[in-house]
Amino acid sequence: MSNELAISADDHLIRIALLQDKKIVEYHEEQPENAYTVGDIYLGSVKKTQPGLNAAFIDIGYEKDAFLHYLDLGVYFNTMQKYTKAFLSKKNIPPRLTDIKYEDELNKLGKMAQVLHRNQLVLVQIAKEPISTKGPRLTCELSIAGRYLVLVPFSTSVNVSKKITSKEERQRLLRLISSIKPANFGVIVRTVAEGQDVKDLDGDLQILLAKWEQGVQNLRDAKPRDKIIGEMSRSSGILRDMLNENFDNVVTDSKEIFDEVKTYIKLIAPEKEKIAKLHQSKAKLFEHLGIEKQLKSLFGKSVSLPNGGYLIIEHTEALHVIDVNSGNKSVSEDSQESTALSVNLEAAEEVARQLRIRDMGGIIVIDFIDMRSADHKRQVYEKMRKEMQRERSKFTILPLSKFGLMQITRQRVRPEVNITTKEICPSCGGSGSITASILVSDVIKQHIEHLFTKQNEKGLKVQLHPYLYAFFTKGLISQQLKWFFKYWKWVKLVSDTSLGLPDFIITNQQGEEINLISQNTLQSE
Repeated sequence: MSNELAISADDHLIRIALLQDKKIVEYHEEQPENAYTVGDIYLGSVKKTQPGLNAAFIDIGYEKDAFLHYLDLGVYFNTMQKYTKAFLSKKNIPPRLTDIKYEDELNKLGKMAQVLHRNQLVLVQIAKEPISTKGPRLTCELSIAGRYLVLVPFSTSVNVSKKITSKEERQRLLRLISSIKPANFGVIVRTVAEGQDVKDLDGDLQILLAKWEQGVQNLRDAKPRDKIIGEMSRSSGILRDMLNENFDNVVTDSKEIFDEVKTYIKLIAPEKEKIAKLHQSKAKLFEHLGIEKQLKSLFGKSVSLPNGGYLIIEHTEALHVIDVNSGNKSVSEDSQESTALSVNLEAAEEVARQLRIRDMGGIIVIDFIDMRSADHKRQVYEKMRKEMQRERSKFTILPLSKFGLMQITRQRVRPEVNITTKEICPSCGGSGSITASILVSDVIKQHIEHLFTKQNEKGLKVQLHPYLYAFFTKGLISQQLKWFFKYWKWVKLVSDTSLGLPDFIITNQQGEEINLISQNTLQSE
């Protein structure tokens, strides 16, 4: 199975798509200015404690105070606080934690008001990004994730991922990590560490220790709400978690991201450095790879299955509901039971994919088509478990109930991805009355004539709907060629399915946008 990562960036949004065999399996959107991501470590300031919730609200600079529950303080909280105070007071303490003395472990039945008070400074890490009207969710059990290992300061334990099932391999990894880890640091061994030698594991550990030491140096001069250790970008995080021998390409249209990705790959897997590529084609990256079209079909309320069935996906505040329907599949099988099984197995595969693509978290209820056979129900349950093995988020799956419902819980750490797939009618602009959208081709011609004759532009690029692209480029003597003979200047046309029929974008030779006409402003000059 081939893996490919596509990263498209502009000033307002970074879009990341993970493809397996050319099909989207993960999609992320990242705001360049978003500074509050899972894994970031801040020096927070306590705003207030809530005895009823046994929690505190912490100011880390976000518009809403972040939430910290007492149980997320961790048993070594007192030790971490003493260490933090010492660094803030600029005492000469080594960052490696070699000589620290552990304080009494935190009482699991204690109260937040007994531990934290207003304006107290505390090191916190974002466990969940801001979702809806809620601020970030925090933890004081700090961890720094690497490719093979997760470094846990102020801990002493070594744990191996449960997904590594071989007893011999688990014992080997425990022995290796216990022999190389520094004192007073815990380590979690990730699934991808299976089969790796001590050189690779130690290299990853040293990178994580260097990151911790740099963060501690930042802490010396830190002020409340300052970021101490920043998590890597979403694109680098995906590479860290998934880069393997099956990874074929990492393609981006941003020179800055290309340099970042190439540097990171060179650090963690020098032999894979050449997979980083900079997209420089005339067509947009997501258009070139067919991603734009896939997104339009994947994020609607209705999602089609390969052989005629379809899913209906609804979202509420409390949970997500997915209804499985047979569609025209119902006439292609011998019996109702075989039809139900066939559609449900297809649906299980697509549901697992949809959960990853949309990053749906919380409670998901799937209403499969009713089946009488207990064996068929078991097959659907096993199929769902198999498809969900690719998940990187924590999840739980329950077998089908007697009503044909399957319940899944999936860890929610960031807002759900949502793409609007409904488009405003190009004829009526959503008003219900027809306007002169047929004049859009004339409007484009008028703008080109104005820009060439009145503003003396040397060359133009026009991004427009595929229908208009075909209208201007098809034929022995196309309209595009006629423009060249008329003005002796070339107009570059680019087909863009993300634009509506009456929308187009004109840019000059310097790449500066000149005009954007939409249905609301469409008129003849």
